[in-house]
Amino acid sequence: MQSRMASILFKLGLFLSVLCLVFSPSQSAVMSIDLGSEWVKVAVVNLKRGQSPITVAINEMSKRKSPNLVAFHSGDRLLGEEAAGLVARYPEKVYSQTRDLIGKPFNYSNSLLDSLYLPFDITEDSRGTATFKIDDRVSTYSVEELVAMILGYAANLAEFHSKVPVKDAVISVPPYFGQAERKGLFRAAQLAGINVLSLINEHSGAALQYGIDKDFSNESRHVVFYDMGTSSTYAALVYFSAYNAKEFGKTVSVNQFQVKDVRWNPELGGQNLELRLVEYFADEFNKQLGNGVDVRKSPKAMAKLKKQVKRTKEILSANTMAPISVESLYDDRDFRSTITREKFEELCEDLWEKSLLPLKEVLKHSGLKLDEIYAVELIGGATRVPKLQAKLQEYLGRKELDRHLDADEAIVLGAALHAANLSDGIKLNRKLGMIDGSSYGFVLELDGPDLLKEDSTRQLLVQRMKKLPSKMFRSFTQSKDFEVSLAYESEDTLPPGVTSPIFAQYSVSSLTDTSEKYASRNLSSPIKASLHFSLSRSGVLSLDRADAVIEVTEWVEVPKKNLTVENSTNVAPNVSTETGAKNSSEESNDNTEDGGNSNTNNSTIEGQGTADLGIERKLKKRTFRIPLKIVEKTVGPAMSPSKESLAEAKRKLEELDKKDTERRRTAELKNNLEGYIYATKEKLETSEEFEKISTSEERQSFIGKLDEVQEWLYTDGEDATATEFQERLDLLKTTGDPIFFRFKELTARPEAVEYARKYLVELQQIVRGWELNKPWIPKDRINEVLSDADKLKTWLDEKEAEQKKTPGYSKPAFTSSEVYQKAFDLEDEVANINRIPKPKPKIEKPTSNETDSSREKAQDSSTSSDNSSQDDKKARVSDDSAKEKVDSEPEGHDEL
Repeated sequence: MQSRMASILFKLGLFLSVLCLVFSPSQSAVMSIDLGSEWVKVAVVNLKRGQSPITVAINEMSKRKSPNLVAFHSGDRLLGEEAAGLVARYPEKVYSQTRDLIGKPFNYSNSLLDSLYLPFDITEDSRGTATFKIDDRVSTYSVEELVAMILGYAANLAEFHSKVPVKDAVISVPPYFGQAERKGLFRAAQLAGINVLSLINEHSGAALQYGIDKDFSNESRHVVFYDMGTSSTYAALVYFSAYNAKEFGKTVSVNQFQVKDVRWNPELGGQNLELRLVEYFADEFNKQLGNGVDVRKSPKAMAKLKKQVKRTKEILSANTMAPISVESLYDDRDFRSTITREKFEELCEDLWEKSLLPLKEVLKHSGLKLDEIYAVELIGGATRVPKLQAKLQEYLGRKELDRHLDADEAIVLGAALHAANLSDGIKLNRKLGMIDGSSYGFVLELDGPDLLKEDSTRQLLVQRMKKLPSKMFRSFTQSKDFEVSLAYESEDTLPPGVTSPIFAQYSVSSLTDTSEKYASRNLSSPIKASLHFSLSRSGVLSLDRADAVIEVTEWVEVPKKNLTVENSTNVAPNVSTETGAKNSSEESNDNTEDGGNSNTNNSTIEGQGTADLGIERKLKKRTFRIPLKIVEKTVGPAMSPSKESLAEAKRKLEELDKKDTERRRTAELKNNLEGYIYATKEKLETSEEFEKISTSEERQSFIGKLDEVQEWLYTDGEDATATEFQERLDLLKTTGDPIFFRFKELTARPEAVEYARKYLVELQQIVRGWELNKPWIPKDRINEVLSDADKLKTWLDEKEAEQKKTPGYSKPAFTSSEVYQKAFDLEDEVANINRIPKPKPKIEKPTSNETDSSREKAQDSSTSSDNSSQDDKKARVSDDSAKEKVDSEPEGHDEL
């Protein structure tokens, strides 16, 4: 069993590495996106000098995670940190929780938003999902479009971080995401222009990050990953081990892991703990205010309260008491209070027990004992709550919990490893086999004429935790068009918000027409329909192909075989068995005749293969596979939008992107203009150095222009375009650049002259070194460089004298750049001379007498070593003519 598992993992395992990343010449980069309910994190895999191959991208505020927020305000779209600044003032314009709304029915979305006191204006679309009306009350956006905006924001962070285009990504999803959610996330990524290499379950990402730097060849282990995030909690059991595999003829140990089980509670997370504090402080404030006022009815007040409660909960994780202070919470009334950790734990008493259920269930179904669990790794921000850690320790009977992973970044870094493995542009060589499983079981339901509602029409297609990816095949007898439904195996474990287990419906047609077409043929078996399914590595189940399988038995004409009489008598019974009793005698007679013909020609075997013996009829089975037409008929949140609606959505997002780019450019140019005005006025009015390089009239005139543009900037320029800001800045620089250039030259020009004169002194030493150490350098080259040095010195003397006569507010007689250019040219000339190589010594050729003598010595040597031809070789040494013969036969000489 162990060897079989090793074989499967060797074939299906994903091989990952962080030790050796070799990129293609195209500077390819891939990214991973951890899309959470509250935060989004991005990691980039890119080979870049001076940084780790896998890094977390920071946002515009230099933070390693960004708020998962989209806002629309005053005609502008704001994302991430920009949107976060509007939450307390405009809670109805800042959209959150979009990840948890994707693929969800409208009623579920509406209920969730109400429970979180989120005052969004939503309507139900044709698919039964939520659509958001933005602040102009005209434009609407689907959940997929809002998620696409966040994914696009994440991709921009990755590109800014890596400085190369990044379009390929792996996106993490919680294990309870169903088919509608996963497909919806694919559509959102498509709208954002992102190529999704794969979705990855969050626990698999954490397992990759855990196992990539460990060795399991000596010890396998079971590890539980416990994650309590913002909105959900899950526990996953993962088995780490190693297997032996052949690589380049050598046996190597390869680490591997397999997800054994995962259990979850999709409605319990850190925000549920915060809501208990929100309710507690809302009641307290209502009592302070009195008059029957309920602060819960004010969206702005609740947004302020929730923001402060989050900070209070974080303080309670490290302290036993925490304050809360909210200015102008409601009706210009401030709210201040305190709470102890003990009171907070009391408010959440029932939640602590619920938080243990996923862990208890995964251990119960695994059959493992607590002491068989090697580690329980904590991930997710809410696992920092001390009471939760204490409950886990109490249940597990451990003094310490395992926190070897970064609770915030483990998933995104593990997903980056998966992205690196799937990318074509990155080569990895350290291996970690991964087998994940489907979080849900799936069944196949058939409906159509002649199909009875029985066990055969409802079949288990994918059992829970079946490995990803997989392919399935189902075949059944059917001759009429039919319908296929894909559904979750159990109605007790449906994704959040799902009310019907059916998530996909297809109509399979052309089978009726095909059956009628082949009805007149001699069918050897009933017509069958075959269905081909695939379960992708992203956990998405789909019907890929449907075929009609038709088997017919037909008489076909084939060339007669040239057989002997003995073979002929053996063949006849087989034919009669296949064709039946009716045709037995006829076929036997034919074969007997064949046998007679074969017998007469038995003496010439070679002629048997070429003789034309005629044609005979035989029964033969033939199988036809006819492709059937598949039309998707899915309705509800899992339904795919039309191509037209997707194209329209993409157009809307592209327009927003262009508008955002122009808005950022306008803001940047406005800041540049404003900064230029303030900095320039300060220098002109305070620096005495400017008096040396400009006249009083020139400065006053320039300051007047600056004041004029500054006044425009805060009046008519408030709504100006980027082009107008650039034009005003260019106009000011036309006057200011000559002044600032002269100001810069006050210090730059003397520094350049000093550099040049210092090099002229060094050049004299260099020339003396040539004369002593490199006598082969031509004298004319040395004289030439000394002449150029004298010219530079003369030019410097003349220009410095001219500059002393030139007023500071006039154009300089010479500039620092001219000095540096002349000095650098001289340095290049010196460097070229310094590289002249020393000539090689001449080697004299040997005289002809010396050559003959050496040949005689070689021949004497061969004579002493070869006794068999001693007399001949002696004759050759003593005879001049024999020497010439040796010279004309180099082959014989080479053998010596």
